Amino acid sequence: MIVNPFHILLVEDNPGDIRLTQEALKTSKLQVELSVARDGVEVLAFLRQEGKFADVSKPDLILLDLNLPRKSGLEVLAEIKDDDDLKNIPVVILTTSESEEDILRSYNLHANCYVTKPVDMHQFLKIVQQIEIFWFVIVKLPHANDR
Repeated sequence: MIVNPFHILLVEDNPGDIRLTQEALKTSKLQVELSVARDGVEVLAFLRQEGKFADVSKPDLILLDLNLPRKSGLEVLAEIKDDDDLKNIPVVILTTSESEEDILRSYNLHANCYVTKPVDMHQFLKIVQQIEIFWFVIVKLPHANDR
């Protein structure tokens, strides 16, 4: 049986956080494919397979920053969860914001969980690895074809 890699879509505009996430996933014992969208408009085009993203596969998990150019993470989250073709993709908010308002709004928009990015690089790597283990080892997700 051929096992397809898990596909994570990272929505992040900070090059440092992109590199850290890539480093954390390199050490994975799982097969993980990482795609990156750098703003709120690009992520929606990716998810809807529009334009240059026509041939991409839908991700198994979205790591979504709230502070994005062109369209905020909360606006993106609202559109994902309002779209019948996308709403079953788990969305993990991974952001620097500790604002109670952002946390509440994210859950009201049906985020699957909310994680605050630690400032410490080693803690950040550990958090990304724990997210990966939780969503791809512990949790049972529907197959991408069934979403």
